[in-house]
Amino acid sequence: MSALKLGVPSKGRLQTLTIDWFAGRGIELARSGSEREYAGHVVGMNDIELVLLSAGEIPKELAAGRIHLGVTGIDLIHEKIPLWQTRLTEVERMGFGFADLVLAVPNAWIDVTCIEDLDAVAARFRAEHGFRLRIATKYHNLVRGFLREKGVADYQLVDSQGATEGTVKNLTAEAIADITSTGETLVANHLRILSDGLILKSQATVYASKTAKWSAKSKAAYAALAAKAVWPEGVHK
Repeated sequence: MSALKLGVPSKGRLQTLTIDWFAGRGIELARSGSEREYAGHVVGMNDIELVLLSAGEIPKELAAGRIHLGVTGIDLIHEKIPLWQTRLTEVERMGFGFADLVLAVPNAWIDVTCIEDLDAVAARFRAEHGFRLRIATKYHNLVRGFLREKGVADYQLVDSQGATEGTVKNLTAEAIADITSTGETLVANHLRILSDGLILKSQATVYASKTAKWSAKSKAAYAALAAKAVWPEGVHK
């Protein structure tokens, strides 16, 4: 790998905001070829390759060293890459793509307002039903770590890759942990965030890989980007 590889979201609003963010710093990102082609370039910077990936793929590509820089959410980095600080460097938070990973319960649980209440309910739930209280989420590592720190043990995580907010209504979970930006979907599904149920605040962020092979060419390309974006030097050390 000689040229610097920059991974950006391949579609949707996150891609548009990423392109606009770079453009605001005088860096023009452009596709190479058709709209179906998942490659591109940075105009005027021949030593930088643009790699279009889903936001969920970018953390693993960074950690594996297959790309040098990548734009993705803090939540995805923390969930998918254990001990991420040993393999990645946070370069800059970009100021868009804001979302909170939160723990929410049904509105009907009027006596459950905080994690301590949830812990008490979970213990009673197991005694009454013969199985642990189910929390639907796709963020297993983050949620498990959060509840461990809070001392909650009587629960089970139920994998949810779709409409997590609907799992309580569908009786496949008793509570959920999911990303929300406005909270409107939670309200629409009669769910309420616990008062101390904020697990992580996320936003789109530029990360650099510590495991990628940084050649003289890729280091020089980073320096050219850093000069325009006002990034720190030495992220590749």
